[in-house]
Amino acid sequence: MNKLNYIFALLILFANFTLVQAQEAEESSEESSAELSLSGTVDVYYRANLSAKNNPAVSYPVPGTSFANGNGFSLGMFNLVGAYEGKKAGIVGDLVFGPRGADAVFGSMPSANIVNQLYAYWNVSESVTLTMGNFNTFLGYEVISPASNFNYSTSYMFSYGPFSHTGLKADFGLSDQLSLMLGIFNPTDMTESNVLNTYTLGAQLGYSGDASSVYLNLLYGDQDGSLDEDVASDGDASSGSTFQVDLTAGFDLSETFYLGLNATYNTTAVGEEVKGTSIGDASGDASDFYGVAAYLQLATSDAFKIGVRGEFFGEANGGAGAIGAYDAEGDATIVALTLSANASIGNLTLIPEIRLDSGSEDATFLNSSLDPSKSLSSFLLAAVYSF
Repeated sequence: MNKLNYIFALLILFANFTLVQAQEAEESSEESSAELSLSGTVDVYYRANLSAKNNPAVSYPVPGTSFANGNGFSLGMFNLVGAYEGKKAGIVGDLVFGPRGADAVFGSMPSANIVNQLYAYWNVSESVTLTMGNFNTFLGYEVISPASNFNYSTSYMFSYGPFSHTGLKADFGLSDQLSLMLGIFNPTDMTESNVLNTYTLGAQLGYSGDASSVYLNLLYGDQDGSLDEDVASDGDASSGSTFQVDLTAGFDLSETFYLGLNATYNTTAVGEEVKGTSIGDASGDASDFYGVAAYLQLATSDAFKIGVRGEFFGEANGGAGAIGAYDAEGDATIVALTLSANASIGNLTLIPEIRLDSGSEDATFLNSSLDPSKSLSSFLLAAVYSF
């Protein structure tokens, strides 16, 4: 029996050794199969008002949206993305330089004002992925990189929704077509660290088929935390929690015709501590913004596409301060129509664009005589190179 025990023990040791060797071989194979990649974009543009002055020495109007608001010949950004990705895990670093990049990471501390994304991920299984770090938002139809947008200028909904999140998220593949994401993040756009000690919850339920996709996005949390100890004795000067629900969808109507949709609603409650102060009116009404946009695109050839974005955007009780001119109740709306073309020359895309913004209030913009005006028309020509 003793000999059998010895033999059995040796077999167990041999099995364990074999298992460890197999695991090490698998990890070595994983490391050797990981790939390092570099990609990015460079974009520049020219912009001019058609119905208003362009002289920067005087007050000249621009659409109240992010990016593409420079005068004359202007710089966008240089974007460099490095990734080291394996079958089980990987890392991504996304750096941005230039005015568009600076605007995209406005919530970062000075030491991180070139970091657009920086995260690590772990593929726990074929259907579960954990991601930790700083990553661009899952809300909205448009993105920061101009190479991934059809229109060069951006919508109001994108401009005043979140740009980035820092935190932990879990992506679940529920089936070949259904997906679910759950996450916990720092306050929106607070990318380097959390100085407010409040957190935001996010979720996304998605469907992706051969010719269509639909995503329902949710975000909830206190975005400003304790801002001013003079407002409340307990130091909580938060304007209250923000809730945003956002829907994006895309449909290939034919081989050449595409329709994209985006709808959003964002409301921020007025905290009890700040009613009647400079950051919260006495009524206690929430500050809201909402909108809907349609993206129609027609491909006339592999190298040329033309499309239009039509957006309706509104604010209540001051909203996000996007429109800038409001009625007595702090409400305003704006309609923005943007006609764009994409002409591809290899990796270079030229984007000529005509845009018309029309607000509900007389003082939304200024005309050529610097008088209040409800509307503004502008022209833009952008060049975007991808590598």
